[in-house]
Amino acid sequence: MILEFFKLNKTCKHEHVKPDADFSYCPDCGELIENQWYIARCACCGVKLKANVNKNGEVISQEEFCHNCGSRGYVIQRLEKLNFIDIRYAVLVKAIITKEMMDFTQSWVENSDRFYRYKLLK
Repeated sequence: MILEFFKLNKTCKHEHVKPDADFSYCPDCGELIENQWYIARCACCGVKLKANVNKNGEVISQEEFCHNCGSRGYVIQRLEKLNFIDIRYAVLVKAIITKEMMDFTQSWVENSDRFYRYKLLK
């Protein structure tokens, strides 16, 4: 909180990325962002639990135990599409998509009958 006050922490939180798009560019930093929806379920009975994202970016259950069976274990499930029923329990994680750049060199040979003879390359 103190770092945000002094603006020493300059990491973008992607607050202007809309949650309805699957992929979008952040208007503040220009990174490609994927909106990922997660839901927490009880490991024993499968009841939906409310979830939060902690400071490390991990999705954890908000409740300490299941209100249905009393189990303390939970499983995090990624949703492909968010349903209206799951809105109350789902949590949004904005993940940065990194592109791997491949460095390569290409060369072309001009095709002229006078100067170049075609040879079979082995």
